[in-house]
Amino acid sequence: MSSAGVSGEVGGEACGIHRFVVFGDICGSGTLDLAEKKHQRAAMYAAFDDAYSSVGVEPGTFHQEDRGDGILVALRPDVPPTLMVGRWIDTLYESLRAHNQGRVRPLRLRIGMNAGLVTQDRHGLVGRAVDLAARLCDSPPAKRIMNETPEIDLVVVVSDWLYGNVVADGGRYVEPDHYRSARIRSKETDEAAWFHVPRRPAPPLIGRDGELPPEGEPAAAGERPPAGAARTGVGPGRGGRPNPPAGGGDPGFRGVINKRSGPP
Repeated sequence: MSSAGVSGEVGGEACGIHRFVVFGDICGSGTLDLAEKKHQRAAMYAAFDDAYSSVGVEPGTFHQEDRGDGILVALRPDVPPTLMVGRWIDTLYESLRAHNQGRVRPLRLRIGMNAGLVTQDRHGLVGRAVDLAARLCDSPPAKRIMNETPEIDLVVVVSDWLYGNVVADGGRYVEPDHYRSARIRSKETDEAAWFHVPRRPAPPLIGRDGELPPEGEPAAAGERPPAGAARTGVGPGRGGRPNPPAGGGDPGFRGVINKRSGPP
């Protein structure tokens, strides 16, 4: 692989490479003592490793940064994104479930996913795609889901571009109808995002701003808005997928989307 494929730099000049970005964070880590923090960090890394292995991503072939109670990852451009929103999420969920069996303090994760131009210097990753992945992970709706529904151990938030160009096409382990959209307003970010809780027909969100339903009233699974109403989380049909924002996609990236059920 060329140096551009690794660092996003050619001839000393920064030039972003389109990469799949994952930002993960442990929920409630500030309430843990040091021994439990170390235990949950080890379990988080083990769950991520299981998920990488399930999609054929080998150690040393991706960039990963430790964030204390979280992880930032940028994958090589040739990793099929369909595998990441499908089998990777499913394996992460299963690993968490196995680890949390019988535990008083379960490991609970928020995951932000995005794809876009990323450059890498000797200090780490740089790019709006990285910034947005972090905003998705730390978004108020994601935190409300985890704070107010303690039985949920994993929430995944994907960008609008990633939903429209990858998730909406479906595939093995990919369930676009089980996502719901909500608006993310944080710092300089103001855009739609898509929320998913594995093994649930819908995350507990209502409304475009990601409100939780009233206490004792779960979000209706598969509910559709009336004709002409504002979109509240129903994914576009296969023929009505939204176009990526101007300048916000890379045709070459779509070329690596692979619908095979197994790792490449």
